[in-house]
Amino acid sequence: MYRFLLTPRWWGINVFVVLAIPFCIFMGSWQLGRFEDRVQDHETATTQHESARREEARPLTELLPVDKATVGKQTTVTGRYDDQLLVPERKLDDREGFYVLTLLRTDGGEALPVVRGWLPGEPDPAKAPAPPTGEVTVTGALQAAESPGSDGVSGRSGWPAGQTGAISAATLLNLVPYDVYDAWVTLNQGDSGMRAVPVSAPQNTGLDLKAFQNLGYTAEWFAFVGFVIFMWFRLLRREVELARDAELGLVEQDDADEAAGAGGESGTPEESGDGADGEKADGDRAGLVS
Repeated sequence: MYRFLLTPRWWGINVFVVLAIPFCIFMGSWQLGRFEDRVQDHETATTQHESARREEARPLTELLPVDKATVGKQTTVTGRYDDQLLVPERKLDDREGFYVLTLLRTDGGEALPVVRGWLPGEPDPAKAPAPPTGEVTVTGALQAAESPGSDGVSGRSGWPAGQTGAISAATLLNLVPYDVYDAWVTLNQGDSGMRAVPVSAPQNTGLDLKAFQNLGYTAEWFAFVGFVIFMWFRLLRREVELARDAELGLVEQDDADEAAGAGGESGTPEESGDGADGEKADGDRAGLVS
């Protein structure tokens, strides 16, 4: 009954199953590992931000370039405020609003983007408080440059004059006539009554959409394992039933041949009956001739 398992067709099916199951398990485990790494990075970043608030502020030059180890660190910079821009479509406590971003010109000539605070509603230059004049020293948390389309950052372009969608040197260099640090600072205390913008985790370290995509892919790969096993048993059961029916003479000849596969040629009861009738007919014809 199980001779069909030795046919080339079933050899191909079995090889596919043997290779597909470990591959799916490997891919599912890899995606699960990616999700666990993001969870660990999120916990590390949260702990790092909490401890960084208690550390003494360090000069900006000691913390550049910004990476996972320096994001959220306290830094202090001295300079003079220059151009001011608004960053729309930024939420705080589930309320829509905008950042007030002011460029701090340092003695070295480069400018540091400083988020002085957050205001609710639509971006309006009239609502944004003017920056302090003269030389100022700011202290805040260092942040990595943003990428359009990343978590919380709008991916659209063509912003009105005086606005920018992302805080990075690549976007700000087109808006101001001087060099800009590829980093930014959020003040610990909001300026002029504005709310302070909380420190955000660096990209690919939080429980964002990408993290839960990894978790979803994990479930999909392990679901594929179950699907492959289910289909193999379903095909096996179908072949066994066809072979059993063929032995009992309950299926047509074509189905019987399919169930038998390459297992050999065997006649059905109908074929045996046809043979006996043929011999009888030949005998009758011989009698008539004689």
